[in-house]
Amino acid sequence: MKDAVLYIHGKGGSAAESEHYRALFPDCEVFGLDYQTFTPWETGAEIREAAEKLKAKHDHVILIANSIGAFFSMNAGIESRIQKAYFISPIVDMERLILDMMSWAKVTEEELKTAGTIPTDFGEDLSWEYLCYVRSHPVSWTVPTEILYGSDDNLTSPETIRAFAEKHHAGLTVMAHGEHWFHTEEQMRFLDDWIRKCQQNEKVGEG
Repeated sequence: MKDAVLYIHGKGGSAAESEHYRALFPDCEVFGLDYQTFTPWETGAEIREAAEKLKAKHDHVILIANSIGAFFSMNAGIESRIQKAYFISPIVDMERLILDMMSWAKVTEEELKTAGTIPTDFGEDLSWEYLCYVRSHPVSWTVPTEILYGSDDNLTSPETIRAFAEKHHAGLTVMAHGEHWFHTEEQMRFLDDWIRKCQQNEKVGEG
């Protein structure tokens, strides 16, 4: 029975991005999830259902998650169904990001609590319910994980990503001058090499 790869895209992405990973995981069946919701509690349920279906048919399930897709995945309760995870530019501290966005929009917690939802000039709606959920559901993640991070990521600071990696014993690879969105030819080549190196290191560890 082939192993499976489950790909969870970031904001504005799609399941079609999973096609890129077929060549990198030739011995696996690769699946992408086009989730239809955009909150950790709803999207987490979609991801959990997808992971459960794959686990029922495959011995091992590998997770590849991009940006907010990684955050949603860590809120999905799928740790027992995933053997390995690759996170690309993951959002690992959503509370910090929301507070940063509130600062950018000059919105106070009291204002957000009163309004419930406040749209911003940079296209993100601030939500009191979302912030409360994040605070009451701290991330717990025990899956062996490798992280790819761009040094010019504008959503997650180097200190935040390093703190997460250390706390969760995750491998961390930093691309100098890499962006949050890995999409250029150079960035995608770096991403592919990163996955191959991780795979090689894993085989060496098993040997």
